[in-house]
Amino acid sequence: MKLHTLKPAPGSTHSRRRIGRGTGSGLGGTSTRGHKGAKSRSGYKRKIGFEGGQMPLQRRVPKTGFKNINHKEYFAVNLSTLQKLADKGLTKVGVEELKAAGLTNGKELVKILGMGELTTPLEVVAHAFSKTAEAAIQAVGGKTTII
Repeated sequence: MKLHTLKPAPGSTHSRRRIGRGTGSGLGGTSTRGHKGAKSRSGYKRKIGFEGGQMPLQRRVPKTGFKNINHKEYFAVNLSTLQKLADKGLTKVGVEELKAAGLTNGKELVKILGMGELTTPLEVVAHAFSKTAEAAIQAVGGKTTII
């Protein structure tokens, strides 16, 4: 076997359909495009979502909901997580310490939530606190600071 003798398997390839090459070819005349209309003309390009004049789906379906442009997405950190960090020897917990612990990426807004129990007094620096979390931190002698 040599490279110049290689051929595809019989029946695996088909000759390309050559349209618009005269009526004798069987694919002349309208060249498989039918009669008249935009699709038969050169340069035809259908708009995305166009359904032949019928009301398109994206306009038929009712729009719901509301997107508040002032909404802030917070990364939630519970008191139980703060207690685990305090057990490791931290006395001050902020965004940098949470990033070092692998909890946040450092760019997220952090909110401290009141789930769990805190027994060690900590100085906590975050973007927001829930009322229960703030009360629990101050109850054990800790300090809360909002960034």
